[in-house]
Amino acid sequence: MQIKEINTNKTNYIDILLIGDEDKNMINKYIEQSKIFALYEENILTSICAIIKVNNDTIEIKNLATYPKYQNKGYATILINFICKKYKTEFKHLILGTGENDKILNFYKKRGFKETHRIKNFFTDNYKHPIFENGKQLTDMIYLKKLL
Repeated sequence: MQIKEINTNKTNYIDILLIGDEDKNMINKYIEQSKIFALYEENILTSICAIIKVNNDTIEIKNLATYPKYQNKGYATILINFICKKYKTEFKHLILGTGENDKILNFYKKRGFKETHRIKNFFTDNYKHPIFENGKQLTDMIYLKKLL
């Protein structure tokens, strides 16, 4: 297993980034300023994580995605642990925003994230089309935070 930082041609990873955020325009708002880390298993890309610096204390996961055939194998957890270890001495907090999807919320909460606040109507106000997960339309962005 190998994790590589992607510094060039970040748009080459748009297909996997679209798994974590299905709006290309939204991805384009953060992709160039993001640090992107790609996880490979036997030279096959399985997962990706894009992070940005929010301020001197906080970094944010803007996108964490795994190709469906590699999901539920621990790859996203490996990337989260890698990010936490890499940035532990430089930052205090890791935050992220996600939709109201119990499976995803539980995934993050099991890894030490706690809900901090919500941005009402984020998905309906910022996406051109409705976003559905597990048959439920996403409306609010739920923010979670973890101490590094």
